Amino acid sequence: MKEQTTPYQETSDSELISQARSGDRAAEEALVLRFGRLVRACARPLFLMGGDSEDLVQEGMVGLLAAIREYDPQRNASFRTYAEVCIRNRLLSAVRAASRDKHTPLNSYVPLDTALFDDTERDERSSVDQRQGNPEALFIHREDMQERMNRIYSQLSPLETRVLRLYLSGLSYSEIASKCNRPLKSVDNAVQRIRQKIARQIQSGDISKG
Repeated sequence: MKEQTTPYQETSDSELISQARSGDRAAEEALVLRFGRLVRACARPLFLMGGDSEDLVQEGMVGLLAAIREYDPQRNASFRTYAEVCIRNRLLSAVRAASRDKHTPLNSYVPLDTALFDDTERDERSSVDQRQGNPEALFIHREDMQERMNRIYSQLSPLETRVLRLYLSGLSYSEIASKCNRPLKSVDNAVQRIRQKIARQIQSGDISKG
């Protein structure tokens, strides 16, 4: 049976952006669906103690919508690269703002990204070049974060390592359970153990050591 294509599935990012800016809400929704997993992947390093929440995902979506409205195709960066920068900047801004407000839901997050980067690196990631989608700056950020993430993986079991990699890529619990051939509850338990181990490493300072 031939796989059915959905509307806009074959439409390029640039075409969708142009249509969305012309007032085509369906095109905008198509972009949101296309990059929804990217939003979740950017939000996942910000671990919520005690359970999941859509608060950060919603903040990430705001960053994605801003990218759709501000992206300049004349620049060297692809829309995906530019969108990722906008999403990450929005998430970090939300967490920092929440840390100053005890009554904001986001203040219950343990910002793993903050633990992985010192003040200089965070300022550098918020530079004008990176906000404009500098692919080199984003590549350096990814390389540095991966090096520090490896210290986390060294403390995890094989199952926890696989679950974390899939979780950070933006997959849902059910998708992870399917790929790992494990019950949904097993995946949830693994994520909780991972959070506990990372929280202990953050408290001990092991993650933030360069």
